[in-house]
Amino acid sequence: MVYLQMKRPLTTSYSHYSTKMGQFFNTKIIAFFSVLILLILEVDRFASQTKTLVGHNLEPTPWHIFPPKSFDEASRYSRASKIIQCSYLSCGRATAAAAIPKNIQPQLSNNCPEFFSHIHQDLEPWMKSKISIAHINEAQKFSSFRIVIVGGKLYADFYYDCVQSRAMFTVWGLLQLLRRYPGRIPDVDLMFDCMDKPTINRTEHSSQPLPLFRYCTTRDHFDIPFPDWSFWSWPEVNIAPWNEEFESIKQGSRERSWAEKWPVAYWRGNPDVFSPVRLELLQCNNTEMWGAQIMRQDWGKAIESGFKDSKLSKQCDYRYKIYAEGYAWSVSLKYILSCGSLPLIITPEYEDFFTRGLIPKKNFLPVPKTGICPAIKSFVDWGNKHSSQVCHHYFFPYNASPFFLANIIDCNFQPKTYVKLISQVGTNSQLG
Repeated sequence: MVYLQMKRPLTTSYSHYSTKMGQFFNTKIIAFFSVLILLILEVDRFASQTKTLVGHNLEPTPWHIFPPKSFDEASRYSRASKIIQCSYLSCGRATAAAAIPKNIQPQLSNNCPEFFSHIHQDLEPWMKSKISIAHINEAQKFSSFRIVIVGGKLYADFYYDCVQSRAMFTVWGLLQLLRRYPGRIPDVDLMFDCMDKPTINRTEHSSQPLPLFRYCTTRDHFDIPFPDWSFWSWPEVNIAPWNEEFESIKQGSRERSWAEKWPVAYWRGNPDVFSPVRLELLQCNNTEMWGAQIMRQDWGKAIESGFKDSKLSKQCDYRYKIYAEGYAWSVSLKYILSCGSLPLIITPEYEDFFTRGLIPKKNFLPVPKTGICPAIKSFVDWGNKHSSQVCHHYFFPYNASPFFLANIIDCNFQPKTYVKLISQVGTNSQLG
């Protein structure tokens, strides 16, 4: 009797305890899933708003429209993970750890090739007025991204997307500068546009020249030329960093002596880029009539074949190589000049950072924009009759060490020259 009387209260107590524990765990589970849902929503919000180096959440530049990039192949969670890594440049730690020890750091070069001196000419519009925060802010309207270097660290703010991997390798080039000279690069604030054509016209902006860096310029523009991204790589078309690609091209060039090279002018490229010069050049594809072999480059087919028929090192078997501008300037010029063939340059409108150092009739033969085919034929016939003169008097002056990446990094950026022109822009510069 006593046993039965005691058993009921114990059972009731245990049942009450189980109910309380169930309520406790249910509350914890609900709280956990609530936090998880909030986290997922926050990650999704972050992934949908954060702008990155590779182009997440960025629209193409309005002044040069191109198909927006697609990142649909990844789940939104893996995409968010990549965005976090890309946004905060996790490679920065490795870069800092791998910095060159100060006791073996190279010295900033004082013996840069002459063509690098044009940076002073490019910056001349601001010698008197200096570069103010007002200049920087106004230049933002024409910029794809902004670079700020403070205390040896690089910060970037992205406004528009860049074609393919241009932004990534441009920023990578600047990171190499910081790695090569840790603690020695002064603070700097600059605007950069990664598209082809210059935009700061000298007439329209005469009252307030805007300092905008890009890959090319003209005599009618204030845009400041900077080495293009392909010096550090262009993986979409299988082009390696310059030092590697240059050595490969030189090796390919040595496979045939001048006498063994095909006695014609050669061009291979994409004519479908709104380039009248390239379209006219297509008419010259007749080795008998014009002494020229003109090849259309189909990048779609090249990708499918693994680029086996489009390697630059296999395009140096000709005595003459033709350079024709595309939509604007073309990255192809440095590869053409590296072949050891006689360059035939169709009169260019655009200039990159080194072409202003080329001397007509010494480093190349100038082909006028009118009568392109007859001019090419004339130069080919003349060169084939004067092979000895061509071999001894025409050469590419940058095919040695002055044109290697280390020298490009050392000489072209000239950060101190630019920094001296900046007023009212210091470590308080704000990205936005």
